[in-house]
Parts: sequence; structure tokens; C-alpha cells
Amino acid sequence: MQNLNINSILKKSNYHRPLLFNSILWSLAFIILLFIFSKGQIPITADYTYTLGFLLVIAVPVCINFYVLIPRFLRQERYIVYLLLFTTILISSAFIKSFLFGNLLDFIFPNYFFISYLSKSDIFLTYSIFLITTTFFKLTEDWFYFNKNQNQVLKIQNQHIQTQLSALRAQINPHFLFNSLNVIYAMALEKKENITKAIVELSDVLRYVIYDSDTERVTLKEELKLIQNYIAFQKYRGHSENTVALNTDIENDNFKIYPMLLLPLLENAYKYGFSGSDTSEKIEIQLTQKQSNFKFKIQNSSQYIDHNLDDNYSGVGLENLKNNLNLVYPDQHKFNIEDTKDRFTVVIEIEDEQ
Repeated sequence: MQNLNINSILKKSNYHRPLLFNSILWSLAFIILLFIFSKGQIPITADYTYTLGFLLVIAVPVCINFYVLIPRFLRQERYIVYLLLFTTILISSAFIKSFLFGNLLDFIFPNYFFISYLSKSDIFLTYSIFLITTTFFKLTEDWFYFNKNQNQVLKIQNQHIQTQLSALRAQINPHFLFNSLNVIYAMALEKKENITKAIVELSDVLRYVIYDSDTERVTLKEELKLIQNYIAFQKYRGHSENTVALNTDIENDNFKIYPMLLLPLLENAYKYGFSGSDTSEKIEIQLTQKQSNFKFKIQNSSQYIDHNLDDNYSGVGLENLKNNLNLVYPDQHKFNIEDTKDRFTVVIEIEDEQ
């Protein structure tokens, strides 16, 4: 999953509406400055004219800051360059205003007498306050739309993850159901007495696979029950002479894990671990849970098998299981495979604060 980046998100979304944004900004600025320049009295024509002229002059450095300095330097994290250019624009524009603005107004409006609204020192202070305030105003807009777009990106990513996980689950169910029905069919042909018990056990497994696992998390107790039911049902498939050693050391059986996480490993162990002729072969499972740590280790014989991680008939396959873990537990898990001449071992370790 790619990390969210403010620059990439802001570039992808054309959220800025110049007309609306500037209308609100300059309307508020006009009202505030008019009140200041008229000193709280009823404004006269000269006050309106001076305020409008002041905004037209100060709009130049503000727009340069908005549309040049912020996007090219501040958003690019070139902070020192931004501060130097911002200060240069501030001082130069305030200097031009203090020496030329009064004369320019007198030239354009010779019939009006403009008093000195601001001293030269006040001009620099006013420009500093105005440019800094409008910068925060623009950054507030950026922040608001960044959070909005970030939430949209996270929502899309979450939907994408859920789609991927659903696809992985869908690969488990048909495969397991197909094999299980074949077992029931064979037992029915042979008219075995324990077929009723097998159907009940199969229904418990399928209920979990199809319905109970359709959630974000299940308890370790529920997942362990699935494994036990699966092992019990496998006895009807000709594995009754083989040994499955299931050892557990669980501190909290309500510890939550992602559903159907362990069954693919058990499916692979049955498929590849038993040759069908050697009844001494066995599967060894060690399941431990302590505080926020969960560990599942499974071993089976591999002396007759050439493992293929992309085998389409081995449940979701180990490669898909890796993808599953990366989606559900990014940076929170370890997945190790050890394939020797005699033994095939898979270990999943999860660190999950709950």
C-alpha cells in the first residue's frame, strides 16, 4: 500500500476555487480594513476609496504568495527558500506602498483629500500581519481539502483491500466444498455407518467457512474449533491412520485474528504431507498466544513432494496467503517457510495490540 502524501493528493484534486476563495477573503479584508481606517466611525467616501486602493496594492504580494511561493516552495518543503522569498516580497511591497501609494492616490483622485491613515512603521506592521494572516487562511483551505481527500483515499483503499480479501476467501470455499462433497459421496456409496456424523461435522465446518468467517476478526477459540473440526473430518478421507499432533498454549482464547488464516496451511499439509502409503507420516501443529503475540507453526513430511507455491489446487496457496497477511497485518507479522529434504515447515507470527 502506498503511503499518503500531501503533495500528490493536492495535485490530483483540483479543489481550489479561485473566484469563491478570493471573494470570501477580500470581502472580509475589505470590511475589517474599512473599520480600522474609519476608526469605528461611519465611513466616508475617502475611507472607501483608500481601503479599496490599499487592497488592490496589497493583493499583488498576497497573490504572489498564494500562487507562486506556497505551491513551489512551501508545499515542496523548501522552507528556508520560502521564508527568504516571503520576507523579500513583504519588505519590498511595504516599501513601495509607503513611498508611492499616497502620491498615486492623490494623482488618481485629485478632488479628494486623503489623511495619513498609516505611518511608515504601521505600513510594515500591517503588511506583515496581513500577509501572515492570509497565508494561514490559504493553508487552512489546503488542510481542509487535504483531510477530505485523504479520507476519500483511505476509503477507496479500504474498499480495495476488502475486495482483495473477499477474492482470496472465495478461492477457499469452492475448493474445500468440492473435496468435502466427494468424501460424503464416497461414504454414501460404501454405506458407511458414520456418514451421519460426517455430514454434521462437515456442516459445522462449512457454516464457519461460509457464514461465520464473513467478518473482520474472529476469536482464536473459533479459529481453533475450525481446525479441530477439519482434522476430525479428514479422518473420513483415508487419513485415520496418520497422526496430527495439535499442541496449544493459549493465554486468551478471545484473542482476535483474521478468519480463515490458518486453514490454508492445514489444507496444504494434508495435500502434500501424506503420501497415502506411509501411515507413520504426521503433521505437527504448535499454536501459542501470549499477550499481543500469536504464533502458528505447522510441519509435515516433504520427502515425496516437490512443493509448488502457485498450485491452483492447494487452497489459496502459500503465495496468496502471503498477500493476505500483507493486507491484514502490514508490518505486524512474520511469515517464514523452511523446506528441507524431510520436513516442510511454515511459521506465522503476528504482533497485534488489541
